[in-house]
Amino acid sequence: MEHSAVFRFTGTDIDHVFLAIEPEMAGEVNTRSHVRCWVEAPDTLVLVVHASDIGALRASLNMWLRLVNVALEMQEIIPNRGGCKV
Repeated sequence: MEHSAVFRFTGTDIDHVFLAIEPEMAGEVNTRSHVRCWVEAPDTLVLVVHASDIGALRASLNMWLRLVNVALEMQEIIPNRGGCKV
């Protein structure tokens, strides 16, 4: 049985958050889960996690939600001066 979770994050500079987590998607090699992520609108990031079992979904969500949270927190503490982007 396939399990899925969908999250939408909104905020300013959400494209920078996407760019911060994008390399992790390219290197993902988990056979029990997979993730899709995209910028849906100028201020909305969509994260979709699919997993083959509930344990794999929980583990994958822990990782991906933590990555998004760190990227969002960095947006708050790093001033966007001189082209500095997350």
